[in-house]
Amino acid sequence: MKILIMGAGKMGSFFADVLSFEHEVAMFDKDPARLRFTFNTLRFSKLEEIKEFEPELLINAVTVKYTIEAYKEVIPYLPERCIISDIASVKTGLPEFYKDAGRPFVSTHPMFGPTFANLSDLSTQNTIIISESDHLGKVFFKDLYSKLHLNIFEYTFQEHDETIAYSLSIPFASTLVFASVMKHQDAPGTTFKKHMNIARGLLSEDDYLLTEILFNPHTPQQLEDIQKQLSILQKMVEEKDTSGMIKYLNAIRGKLK
Repeated sequence: MKILIMGAGKMGSFFADVLSFEHEVAMFDKDPARLRFTFNTLRFSKLEEIKEFEPELLINAVTVKYTIEAYKEVIPYLPERCIISDIASVKTGLPEFYKDAGRPFVSTHPMFGPTFANLSDLSTQNTIIISESDHLGKVFFKDLYSKLHLNIFEYTFQEHDETIAYSLSIPFASTLVFASVMKHQDAPGTTFKKHMNIARGLLSEDDYLLTEILFNPHTPQQLEDIQKQLSILQKMVEEKDTSGMIKYLNAIRGKLK
């Protein structure tokens, strides 16, 4: 299959590496310098090259802020039969776009990133395939993700956004709060160092990606829940409520089982 990947970032490069040994893969990025280390893949920086390539599948891996904008720019250069796909972590606006585009599409979300995941063993990682996607597109990505040993879940667009608000917004917000009150430690403990590594990894991600995930319409409720739990914890600490703290810790341990 002829596959075009838009965006030579971390995930675009990951998909190129994975797919290039079984498919004819091309990568498009407006900045030719970002294509320097692309391996076993055609490198395009002009839209006219896409038209000549005639891809059968497009994987849109640009920064989440520009997903729809990139689609609008490239679609006129794609064959009518080309399936368009995204791997965006935020699906806001995409259901409406796909409906208006009138093209076969597939939307997925690999729930891991090159920053934290062990890309040589993804068996503990998850991925979501949007159920409203076209059948052939879903078949392709189910086969790909199965070969990568990912755990595959099929959600609607709505279910996806609700899941992301819970599974990403909460840890992202918690990590940002930790980093915002952090002070330099000459002799940090193990827990502090682990949190530091997570914070550094998170803040190495694209600013627009972090922003869009936190701007998920379901995030405010999750932040309210965090604030509620912080208030409960603060009250127990201020009152030195030992019995209350023990009950609180045991309740949390129950959630972790």
